[in-house]
Amino acid sequence: MNNQIETEAFIQGVISAIQSVSGIGPVALHEPEFDGNEWEYVKECIDSNFVSSVGKYVDKFERSLEEYTGSKHAIAVSNGTSALHISLLLAGVGQGDEVLVPALTFVATANAIVYCGAEPHFVDSEVDSLGIDPEKLRAYLQSSTSLIDGHCRNRISGKVIRAMVPMHTFGHPSRIRELLEVCKEFKITMVEDAAESLGSYYSNQHTGTFGLLGTLSFNGNKTITTGGGGAILTNNSDLAKQAKHLTTTAKVPHKWRYVHDEIGYNYRLPNLNAALGCAQLENIEFKVIRKRRLFELYQEAFESIRGISILREPTGSRSNYWLQSIILDPQMASTRNQILDRSNGMGLSTRPVWDLLSTLKPYKDFPSMDLTQADDLVNRVINIPSSPQLAVVKNEA
Repeated sequence: MNNQIETEAFIQGVISAIQSVSGIGPVALHEPEFDGNEWEYVKECIDSNFVSSVGKYVDKFERSLEEYTGSKHAIAVSNGTSALHISLLLAGVGQGDEVLVPALTFVATANAIVYCGAEPHFVDSEVDSLGIDPEKLRAYLQSSTSLIDGHCRNRISGKVIRAMVPMHTFGHPSRIRELLEVCKEFKITMVEDAAESLGSYYSNQHTGTFGLLGTLSFNGNKTITTGGGGAILTNNSDLAKQAKHLTTTAKVPHKWRYVHDEIGYNYRLPNLNAALGCAQLENIEFKVIRKRRLFELYQEAFESIRGISILREPTGSRSNYWLQSIILDPQMASTRNQILDRSNGMGLSTRPVWDLLSTLKPYKDFPSMDLTQADDLVNRVINIPSSPQLAVVKNEA
């Protein structure tokens, strides 16, 4: 009986802590905030009739992303998945290749690999960042791959491991420099999935700018939104030029002819969406400040509850805290579903982390390393309401 009473008290304590910050439901997990020039810019697009892939806001949005992230080039596209698809193609990923990807990520990361005719090769995550574990990955590659003719080959499948796609989970930077060292050691190209980490920095460098290419997402639930939308980041001018060409149906510029010199993709971001993005990007730092403040409020709320911790930015990084996350201690993992069920029943939008990709029907037969840490985290991580509107900073009071 005492155990039941203690469990009930723990569950109620967790929910009360969430409510103390987010308020009484209904509360969304993460909703967009339009508090700047969004209406003005979007209306200008409508008034000018430039609402599709041609217009000044597409160029402005790309230049603003370059300035904010420090990337030499930014190419705006229709969504984060298309950004990753093109980036993988430009990194040389093709039919029969394998690509290292965390099993603990959103399904779009693996989908983009398959679009290239390649196979995802699932790797484990670490607790501190929820990103790929560099040490465990190095040991795995040392024991399971060989360098042959300058390529890393899977000893079992014989296939080339062409690329790695680290993902900055919930906005928290992975240990990207250590992962770069692994890539260098095993002759693997890095393409960063920074879909969730606009506004996050590792060693004072913006995420998505460490690899050969990086990708961003501006879906409606991201830190800034264009409704849909994404972007490719790269410091390689030739790749940037090719990215823009491929995402514009590979059309050769001409006043009236429709000449396409290779298979291309209709992936460009419309001007209407870019206008929204320009207005959103003008206020991104204020949004990040409030999301970081929200973390502090949750940290205070959960401080007295034993059996739980709140995920915080890894050492040496600055996270945008896109989604706030709590991690149950192993002995409290059995309460996860009860917390999710009860909180959602009260109008508090809480979510578990994704099911491991290696367990999904389309991906269960693809290669994988030991996933002990990721499998453990799946049962203990809960995302809680994370909209920047939930935090009031001093200059708003």
